[in-house]
Amino acid sequence: MAALHHGIVESTVWQQEQDTQAFAQQLANALLELQPPGNALIELRGNLGAGKTTLARHLLQALGVAGRIKSPTYAVVETYLLKLSGAELAISHFDFYRFNDPDEWEEAGFRDLFAAPGLKLVEWPDKAQDRLPAPDLVLEIHSQESQAIEDEQSVSPRQVKMSSFSAKGDALLKGLQ
Repeated sequence: MAALHHGIVESTVWQQEQDTQAFAQQLANALLELQPPGNALIELRGNLGAGKTTLARHLLQALGVAGRIKSPTYAVVETYLLKLSGAELAISHFDFYRFNDPDEWEEAGFRDLFAAPGLKLVEWPDKAQDRLPAPDLVLEIHSQESQAIEDEQSVSPRQVKMSSFSAKGDALLKGLQ
């Protein structure tokens, strides 16, 4: 990732999935306060199974996406179009996990999608290396798996670091407080 410098860094812990869902609702509210609403680039970072897709699903539901929300792991991108009080919000959920070469980003024609207004959620942004525009917000999710989990119903806590890289990112973090 290119050297990113900016403002606010916060952290939190999600003890259970309901915490992830509550966070997603707060983030959705903060996104809708932006002008234009929802126009941001958010990178979701973390190891396999950290909860990036779970957060994205909860966020998309909180924004009003109805029906089944598919993981973009195989399709690379899933897109949604929402009507918000007369305006439209284009949402693109990317997952670059399967990229073997960062040039695949360019070859797929994603430059135009990233240049267009709307919300971009990006899982595995490091696989596209320096091809991506600078994010507004980076969410780093780490599973605290060091605790043995005997009960299959349990979910290990998630440590979440939130870093802002723009005025929009600052506004989003302020909306999460």
